[in-house]
Amino acid sequence: MDRAIRGAVAAAVGVEVRGARPLSGGDINQAFAVDLADGRRLFVKCHRSADPRMFRCEARGLAWLAEADALRLPEVIAVGDRFLALELLDPGSRIAGYSRALGRGLAALHAFGADRFGFEEDNFLATLEQDNTPEEQWADFYSRRRLEPLVQRAIDHGHAPDSWGRDFARLFARMNELVGPPEPPARLHGDLWSGNLHTAPDGRPALIDPAVYGGHREIDLAMLRLFGSPGADFFAAYHECYPLAVGHEERVALYQLYPLLAHVNLFSGGYVSSVERAVRRYV
Repeated sequence: MDRAIRGAVAAAVGVEVRGARPLSGGDINQAFAVDLADGRRLFVKCHRSADPRMFRCEARGLAWLAEADALRLPEVIAVGDRFLALELLDPGSRIAGYSRALGRGLAALHAFGADRFGFEEDNFLATLEQDNTPEEQWADFYSRRRLEPLVQRAIDHGHAPDSWGRDFARLFARMNELVGPPEPPARLHGDLWSGNLHTAPDGRPALIDPAVYGGHREIDLAMLRLFGSPGADFFAAYHECYPLAVGHEERVALYQLYPLLAHVNLFSGGYVSSVERAVRRYV
């Protein structure tokens, strides 16, 4: 761990850092299991050149999700411009029925709701800033605040062809008919791929690394299916608690566009063709 960050963590918690062991798993930040002089152990994620708002936004997002009391989340211990210190949740062995517990918990989180499509402040998906300016209609929010900024960024940075501007304009023109029946804003994790599912020490499901906002719940579910899938038990339990609207299977690729566009901007490469295949389904 960088000496300056080590010192900042110690100053924030008021206890000397005795040791820091690197942890694997993240693509953006460094992560460490930290031993404090008072015997506590923390999870610390850090980034030397992070936007100074990034970790504070994540801390507020964890608190917002915790209001629903639906799934386990790590407690925030301290936060600074370059680090976030959390309760260390050593992973346990999954309980029997883990997938069903996750389905019920995520349904409860979504059903707890949000007061708008958007959030009280902009925040971050990885290192990409999320525009959370509220919109009255989900179709407008998804087009203007999620897809359009990342499409333009990809074009401007040479990650995508100029033709994307025309292709996505056609998609946006159809968005009202594509997004599904009207639903109230759900309380979203916002970056719910399989790597951000965790197993708590007691074996129950937990969530980490959110990018929160109020939005359509199908976007969390679609993201879960992008790099794997939680399985039939998960979806059955979710549907029992909070049934999905007719046609949700036809909208999976639509709602996977946002994380795919984020990957184009963060990593480029083969994600460009994945975006183009998804867009062709709808225009």
